Amino acid sequence: MVDSRIGYIKHMHPSPKPLSLTQLLLCGAAIVTLSMGVRHGFGLWLQPITQAHGWNRENFAFAIAIQNLAWGFSGIFAGMLADRFGAFRVIALGAVLYALGLVGMAYAPTPPLFALATGVLIGVAQAGTTYAVVYGVIGRNVPAEKRSWAMGITAAAGSFGQFLMVPTEGFLISSVGWQQALVWLGLAALLMAPLAWGLREPGFAGSAHHQREQTIFQALHEAFKYPSFQLLMAGYFVCGFQVVFIGVHMPSYLRDKGLSPQVASYALALIGLFNVFGTYAAGVLGQKLPKRNILAFIYLARSVAISLFLLVPLSPASVYVFASVMGFLWLSTVPVTNATVAQIFGVAHLSMLSGFVFFSHQIGSFLGVWLGGYLYDRTGSYDIVWYIAIGLGVMAALVNLPVQERAIARPLPQGVH
Repeated sequence: MVDSRIGYIKHMHPSPKPLSLTQLLLCGAAIVTLSMGVRHGFGLWLQPITQAHGWNRENFAFAIAIQNLAWGFSGIFAGMLADRFGAFRVIALGAVLYALGLVGMAYAPTPPLFALATGVLIGVAQAGTTYAVVYGVIGRNVPAEKRSWAMGITAAAGSFGQFLMVPTEGFLISSVGWQQALVWLGLAALLMAPLAWGLREPGFAGSAHHQREQTIFQALHEAFKYPSFQLLMAGYFVCGFQVVFIGVHMPSYLRDKGLSPQVASYALALIGLFNVFGTYAAGVLGQKLPKRNILAFIYLARSVAISLFLLVPLSPASVYVFASVMGFLWLSTVPVTNATVAQIFGVAHLSMLSGFVFFSHQIGSFLGVWLGGYLYDRTGSYDIVWYIAIGLGVMAALVNLPVQERAIARPLPQGVH
């Protein structure tokens, strides 16, 4: 029944020739490398900015929390626009907003203006330049048997961006100062606009008349009443909580424990390096194994890794081992989760539905980064948030196990048999 429906739709609305896989992966990977690489290093600015302005850590953490929330909320609408008009315009606009936000982050004189630039502007920019939008293009142009692998390649590129950019950002801060470092990153962000030209899809041609089987509201109604979609959102909430708390607060946690700033920079770089392998492996395994089992393993393994990190004596060696293990698990949820959404619901509204799942991720990110700053300022310790991250990881492993991955059954259009 599903095959006949697909054949009918293709006959009535023939698809244009898909983009070259090489072009798609090179341009998509380069965009994600820049966008994700810049944001992964924001934790390096926590102490320079708060010390320069005399702010507390909650001021900085709240701005990053707003960023994650703005990214998640805006991602829904960025996905809708990309599904309807194509990704090129969305990414190009996101690149400009990213540059403006980074310059605003450098020169904002008060916490509210800092939250506006760092939180709102950069958050909206990330919505238009990261996974949901790029994965929508991949989903529409890569056959199902290669989709999880292609998404894994793109996620691995974002991880390589972290490995490449975090030491670069640390070098810029020490060389030209934290303000000028942000300005240079703003200029680098503008490179995403010309790269987006390689993701222009002929089928959109700048028109809003790209044919699809469902309306936006029909797709949303179908997804939100489907239990597996809700379970994927719940698991992704935990992913956001864990990775953003660790990414933003771990540099300060390590310095509080007497370790040098270089240890934190190397740890974040190791997370990025090992995530290149982890995300690629997850994408490959997603073509061969049940994706729900892969997700459950990732979340449970994160809880085990955090527990052991807190139990063993803290040293540069223990930090590097923890960073390597967490790196392998870091964004490996991304290709598997998005490929599962595509497998269940198809690709016509993939950017939008991925945007909703990612919004749940970003609510978790908001809570993880904000609670880190809030509870540290109240208790002088990050311990409570580490314990919450462990418990949530176990919960996420359990909620992913019942996910049903098969394509959802839809009625055929009238008159088709």
